[in-house]
Amino acid sequence: MRPKEVVAALLRCGFQETHQKGSHLYLVSSDKKHVTSVPIHPGDVHRGLLKQILKQAGISESDFRELI
Repeated sequence: MRPKEVVAALLRCGFQETHQKGSHLYLVSSDKKHVTSVPIHPGDVHRGLLKQILKQAGISESDFRELI
């Protein structure tokens, strides 16, 4: 999955972009309980990293699939 697709799904889930430091985009949930970062690199986000992002975001894999 491309980084832009991951960010778009998180934005649909209610996250907001806060800032970018280097190549990492930081997002915070609307209730400000969850913060995660997505590396904006060429290529795909690997499966293990995507699972870590979802865990930080507090989103299950099945819920994430619905957002795609």
